Amino acid sequence: VVSGRLEDYGTLERAISEHEVDTVFHLGAQAIVGTAWRSPLLTYESNIRGTYHLLEACRVHRDLVQRIAVASSDKAYGESSVLPYTEDMPANGRHPYDVSKSCTDLLAMTSAATYGLPVAVARCGNIYGAGDLNWSRIVPGTIRMALEGKAPLLRSDGTFIRDYIYLEDVADAYLQLAEASPRDGVRGEAFNFSPERPLTVLELVEALLAALGRPDLRPVIQNTARAEIRDQYLDAGKASEVLGWRPRFTLEQGLKETVAWYRAFLGARP
Repeated sequence: VVSGRLEDYGTLERAISEHEVDTVFHLGAQAIVGTAWRSPLLTYESNIRGTYHLLEACRVHRDLVQRIAVASSDKAYGESSVLPYTEDMPANGRHPYDVSKSCTDLLAMTSAATYGLPVAVARCGNIYGAGDLNWSRIVPGTIRMALEGKAPLLRSDGTFIRDYIYLEDVADAYLQLAEASPRDGVRGEAFNFSPERPLTVLELVEALLAALGRPDLRPVIQNTARAEIRDQYLDAGKASEVLGWRPRFTLEQGLKETVAWYRAFLGARP
């Protein structure tokens, strides 16, 4: 463990050099859309400066670093009238968080094209599962409120469409992508990872409440979302064809595992 900030280049170089790192998973970021709306500068510093610092440290220590997987987001594509997103669409973010992810992807692809770094980009939708304590997110927030007997709150009008992917499927994706990142056809490329089952926010909340045994609770529609893309979902055909990746968990399986973890974490009885 090396404690420090992504914005501090010396910390990143020290982590790679002193610990002789051969595989880098770039997971660090300011990851909340609402925070990015309120504090764009802090988001740009973490997500953009942090990315080019890390990639530069990898370039300087090419003798050590053999593979790099960058965790990006479907938000990198920005708003599109054509869905699902495919990897041949441009990175076209418009809001602060989305732009930070578009820049992350372009920086990674530049480092591969210019310096031959063995880097590839993973684009996922909404990741859910054990351990997420950002209660403003729909899955942990809904679970905690339902376990307290309260109606969940929806920032949007409930009709926004999203991809939801279970964290163990994401972990598999990152591992497969990192392993393949030095290969031609993978190096410098972006890959979508998705169960290809888009849902409205209301549909997800209904599935969550069913998994919690609280279908009697009705969500409260706040409709206060800002700087949010309305509809987003991904085509994962490239990841399947090139990497052999496929999700192992259905939505129902993933939500069951997730609810069980939060029940134990929060000490809630069924």
